[in-house]
Amino acid sequence: MDNVKEAAAAKGNASGGGAPAAAGAAAAGGLRGVVAASSSIGDVNGEQGILIYQGYDIHELAEHSTFEEVVFLLWNGRLPKREELEGLKREIGECYDVPKEIVDLIRSFPKEVDPMDTLRTAVSALGMYTESPHDISREAAVKTATRLTAQFPVLVAALERIRKGQEPVAPKPELSIATNFLYMLRGEMPQEREARIFDVCLILHADHELNASTFTARVVAGTLADVYASVTAALAALSGPLHGGANTNVMKMLLEIGDVAKAEGFVANALAEKKKIMGIGHAVYKTEDPRATHLRRFSQEVGERGGDTRWYEISRKIEEYMLREKGMYPNVDFFSASTYYMMGIPLDLFTPIFAVSRISGWTGHILEQYANNKLIRPRAEYVGPRGLKYTPIEQR
Repeated sequence: MDNVKEAAAAKGNASGGGAPAAAGAAAAGGLRGVVAASSSIGDVNGEQGILIYQGYDIHELAEHSTFEEVVFLLWNGRLPKREELEGLKREIGECYDVPKEIVDLIRSFPKEVDPMDTLRTAVSALGMYTESPHDISREAAVKTATRLTAQFPVLVAALERIRKGQEPVAPKPELSIATNFLYMLRGEMPQEREARIFDVCLILHADHELNASTFTARVVAGTLADVYASVTAALAALSGPLHGGANTNVMKMLLEIGDVAKAEGFVANALAEKKKIMGIGHAVYKTEDPRATHLRRFSQEVGERGGDTRWYEISRKIEEYMLREKGMYPNVDFFSASTYYMMGIPLDLFTPIFAVSRISGWTGHILEQYANNKLIRPRAEYVGPRGLKYTPIEQR
């Protein structure tokens, strides 16, 4: 979801690392491969399929960590001690409650509004109900980051229930972010294993270096705008179809195919018509996206637990065909689609859920930007005419 989609990958614009591109190449290739900031938060090695957060391999974190622990890691550059983790959990629990004015604002929106538009507007408005929202000192910015990380899942669950004509479910301060979200969305407690799977999904989506929305957040923070403004800008970037929404389109494709026996024929016809296969290929990874490794397993497990593995099986057929015929691998969006769908999550909530996770990475980068700030002001390579003479309007 944080790649610039398969079209860019197909054109060969991607760069898996190495030396920065020349200025002319950057202008033509969407800044591919250009180093725009120094950061310790995350790193992607596209050639080897490696993703790290603050030095820790994503596989290590997915197997052993929790989302709250990863949040602390992204903000502080190290894993928390037990008392620090418990302190963060307590602070998050104390921040779950969203101001009534924000909930009323969501109620006032048309029911058919895209959830990303609702989330973006609600987050921007949150800053108006906060003491000293423009304070960007480290202490104040961490408090804002904690508040936003806690309230993103509350907002997403609330907007879903409100548009369905249901009352929002109050969060439980003792629950983790993952468990709370599923509880607030459904009005009943999720099974422990399901909550753990969702928790790992949040870990997998937490950061991905300078993707479009993270870069946007850093550019805005670089002006010394506050955290709310920076995060609102990141949400706006994520709402664009070349950044967010890929796993929604993957699920739409799976629903259109509908039958395992039709999968290969569907893909063959789509390729013959020069259509993209959503969720396959990545602008950075040249091998398997390491996040897909875990999501593939989750797709199968959630399907088996729900008694319907059809979507996993269709996905596997597509994956095998694309690897065999095109040498292309699934990205993070491919198996997250069927995983979320079998959890009963509506398709248009997939991108807001991505934001529920990525708020941790966005705020980590915002904190890092504030700590060593310099206004981000690149140059553009001018390709227009020169030397033109002004012609009076009567002579044009």
